[in-house]
Amino acid sequence: MSIYVGNLSYQVREEDLREVFAEYGTVKKVQLPTDRESGRLRGFAFVEMQSDAEEESAIEALDGAEWMGRDLKVNKARPRPERNSQRSYSSDGGNWGNSGRNNRRY
Repeated sequence: MSIYVGNLSYQVREEDLREVFAEYGTVKKVQLPTDRESGRLRGFAFVEMQSDAEEESAIEALDGAEWMGRDLKVNKARPRPERNSQRSYSSDGGNWGNSGRNNRRY
C-alpha cells in the first residue's frame, strides 16, 4: 500500500519528502506526479514505506501538520479506479453524431 500526501508546496522535491518520511521508517519509493502539458508538479505525491506500521506512524504524525507553509493531507492512498477501455454510448444523443450507427470497427 502507499501513502497519499496532498496540499504540497510546488517547490517540494523528492529528497524533501524522503527526508521527512524517513523519520518514521524506511522509504521505498516516492512519486511526484507532474502535469503532462506544463511539467509542473501537481501538488501531491505518493510515498511507499517498508511496512504498514511505518506508514500508519507517518500518517498519524503528518496528517494536518504544517510543512513548507502548507497544511498536509496525509492518508492511505486509494487504489486507482479501473478505466473502462471501451466507451459506452447512450441512446440519448450521446453517440457524438454517429446517427445511431453501431460503433464497432471491423
